[in-house]
Amino acid sequence: MNLLTYRFGLRIAALSNFTRNSGVHNVRFLSKYYPIDENIFGLTEQQKELRTMVFNFAQKELAPNASEIDRKNQFDELREFWKHLGKLGLLGITAKSEYGGSDGGYLDHIVIMEELSRASGGVALSYGAHSNLCLNQIHRNGTEEQKLKYLPKLCSGEHIGALAMSETGSGSDVVSMKLKAEKKGDYYIMNGNKFWITNGPDADTLVVYARTDPHAKKPQHGITAFIVEKGVSTQKNLLKQSIHIFQGKLADMYTSLSTCRSYLYTIARACDAGHVNGKDCAAVILYCAESATKAALDAIQILGGNGYINEYPTGRLLRDAKLYEIGAGTSEIRRMVISRAISKEYS
Repeated sequence: MNLLTYRFGLRIAALSNFTRNSGVHNVRFLSKYYPIDENIFGLTEQQKELRTMVFNFAQKELAPNASEIDRKNQFDELREFWKHLGKLGLLGITAKSEYGGSDGGYLDHIVIMEELSRASGGVALSYGAHSNLCLNQIHRNGTEEQKLKYLPKLCSGEHIGALAMSETGSGSDVVSMKLKAEKKGDYYIMNGNKFWITNGPDADTLVVYARTDPHAKKPQHGITAFIVEKGVSTQKNLLKQSIHIFQGKLADMYTSLSTCRSYLYTIARACDAGHVNGKDCAAVILYCAESATKAALDAIQILGGNGYINEYPTGRLLRDAKLYEIGAGTSEIRRMVISRAISKEYS
């Protein structure tokens, strides 16, 4: 029996005791089982037990609260939940036991992610940001002093971790980041901002990427990772940010809008003239509704992360547009009406 098997054996036993004491056997799980043929995917017996453990825990402790967490955009019990994950050895799954980890691997991490995602995709993303983007980064690349200082509390769940990479003007193109770190004696001063940081509001330990050599031959060579603790002094300098426009998408949206308008006006004029055609009435609604949904999705894509948050109207526009594919006859029904009419014409 290797160390990971032993450690998880203890934690599975602990979870069994936890579920008995908390009355989990009387709880109606949101998912009663997971339809996965483990033999096809080649998981070890230990990994199968790991999946069962995380499944039972997540369905009991997380799934019933997932809707409220999403609605409130806040997880009030996050820190207590994090400590539960720590006690089960899930936070430091890929870290060595000498730092408080579980001596597991990336496949173990994926199994945990899969079962947490089954209960709540949002909280699972927070887990991934903590355990992989922050904790695992320090475990792989940190100094021995940094590992001993930060990893035990990240593994136990006492601290929440995050990675700060994205900025308002650089997401996918990370090498274009503007945050600069300038050395002043025995410390650095960072000048700039980070945005879209998963776990950012709650994080105690952040791995922050900043540009330290603006003259590096390759831009990626001039970037350094820093470990920043909660409470570091910050100052804000708000500047006007330029808006990057995806011109191709805007052109497509305009063309689609003009096409919808032309088709819609044509059918409306025909109806005014008494030429009512059920096939084209269904077709114009179908085309305009699906085009509106696509335009709203493109608007979110153009705005990037801003398009996803409630402070911008694009999410509402998407919900409004999608309703036209559902209300007063779904897109599937409209396609059926159109196809039946065409079949009748050629029969």
